[in-house]
Amino acid sequence: MPSTLLDDLISRANGLSTQEKLRFAVHLIQEANRAHERSSPRRKWLEISGIVPCPLAGEDAQAWVSRTRRDSDTEREGRLNRAG
Repeated sequence: MPSTLLDDLISRANGLSTQEKLRFAVHLIQEANRAHERSSPRRKWLEISGIVPCPLAGEDAQAWVSRTRRDSDTEREGRLNRAG
């Protein structure tokens, strides 16, 4: 049965020292990362800004900020009242 290149590489890698195996693994990972970066270019934020309908969660951003601040203040006051 003919051996594939991968099988041959695995067989040869088994004969390497631990340090050599680590070096080989790092090399393979770096090469895979480079290939991935070349195949999938990163998108810029400006390309996707405005894609999501506003408001995303059905609530105006300023209303959300005001509500979360109010809730936080109420919770903080409650803790202070219980402690004091």
